[in-house]
Amino acid sequence: MQFVQNNLSIFALMVVSGLMLLWPMINRRVSGIKEVGTLEATQLINHHDALILDVREDREWSGGHVPNSRHIPLGQLAGRIKELEKFKDKPIIAICRSGARSGHGCGMLRKNGFEQVYNLSGGMMAWERANMPVERK
Repeated sequence: MQFVQNNLSIFALMVVSGLMLLWPMINRRVSGIKEVGTLEATQLINHHDALILDVREDREWSGGHVPNSRHIPLGQLAGRIKELEKFKDKPIIAICRSGARSGHGCGMLRKNGFEQVYNLSGGMMAWERANMPVERK
């Protein structure tokens, strides 16, 4: 206890940095966004006709993307959400490079009434690590 009292600022910094590391996980659970791995995503695509929504930038998209995915960069998603209205009854799997931006995209979709929203855990990096098909244009 004496150590904590003598090093209060260091202890506070440790607590704050720990919370910052945990916040994305806590936020996803509170917001109702489900994470899926590549196997679960493939099952949703094959059995439930899920839409893959790629929220990466144009340059990232052209470097390789999931076949048959729809590309709407995260910065444009709010203005283009109406393009996805016809998919409201289907599962939507959002994907980015690592899973962070797509988590934000999932949040936007949920706020606009999309119920079956999933974030691909690990993003395109996980997709490629699992040797899943990648289309390059």
